[in-house]
Amino acid sequence: MAEFAGYNMPISYSGINDEHNTVRKNAGIFDVSHMGEFIIKGDKALELIQSVTTNDASKLTKGKAQYSCFTNEKGGIIDDLIVYCIEENKVYMLVVNASNIEKDWNWISKQNIHNAELHNISDKTCLLAIQGPNATKMLQPLTEIDILNLKYYTFVKGTFAGIDNVLISATGYTGSGGIEIYFATEGDNKEDAAGIIWNKIFEVGAPLGLKPIGLAARDTLRLEMGYCLYGNDIDDNTSPLEAGLGWIIKFTKDFTAKDVLEAQKAAGVSQKLVGIEMIEKGIPRHDYELKNSDGTTIGRITSGTQSPSLNKAIAMGYVETAYSKIDTQVYIKIRERLLTARIVKMPFE
Repeated sequence: MAEFAGYNMPISYSGINDEHNTVRKNAGIFDVSHMGEFIIKGDKALELIQSVTTNDASKLTKGKAQYSCFTNEKGGIIDDLIVYCIEENKVYMLVVNASNIEKDWNWISKQNIHNAELHNISDKTCLLAIQGPNATKMLQPLTEIDILNLKYYTFVKGTFAGIDNVLISATGYTGSGGIEIYFATEGDNKEDAAGIIWNKIFEVGAPLGLKPIGLAARDTLRLEMGYCLYGNDIDDNTSPLEAGLGWIIKFTKDFTAKDVLEAQKAAGVSQKLVGIEMIEKGIPRHDYELKNSDGTTIGRITSGTQSPSLNKAIAMGYVETAYSKIDTQVYIKIRERLLTARIVKMPFE
């Protein structure tokens, strides 16, 4: 266990490799109730969301979700998030990173010139992520809703494991399929909802190999997919364009720092987030320096690990744009030695 964003979080249960491979090949469950949830309601709800996020939330219809980000005035990323459309043009849920709940809430409240109705429901909302190729098959007996055919980035609401008003979403942070389930821990459910759902999931899942998964395997799973981790790969000083997230920027609408990002796109970015694979033996870690053949620093590692699925050392990092092409050879400074690596496409293979 370790402290993370004010929560005591499980880092590992049975071991990183075992947990990682369980999710890739079967199914595992993460308790990620530390994440933040905001409800935005009213006639001006969509208008507010459009003004603070880069993606186009007007495309969302009821039951659909969208990956997006908040940008500050400089075009840096305040946070990355998922927008859920609960009722078109009227009710939305934003799911944000645990370490940014207060920062995000203050930001969106400050931008709320439209007087949309805002509710921070983070402390009363549980979130369990059941991920892996067999996740929905295992969980189908717990609900009458068809979760086997739930399309990616869509969601439904209904009864799950006997608990009402559960939001079941075909989203996740592993790249192995599965669902995430949100439910309230207030009112009649306050004492029991989390325990009931967790135990019922294990009643149906444990005989089929379902295991609890900690934060360490969550990190290796997302890294293999090239998914960004806030605070490592993206932050207030990196732009979505530098981070390879241009696909979530829609210049067809107005949002904070639209002009900054338009200028950045026209001029081209000076650094890019890339995938890196070690050629020589060594494990790249956060903040290790990236060098060129002359030994000049050209960037830094933001996330790195020994990949349990691929059995090789992989990393993400920012390099000067000139060195960002696939198969470019770079060098990573590990314990005063320069070890050879190369730029590769993500997700890693």
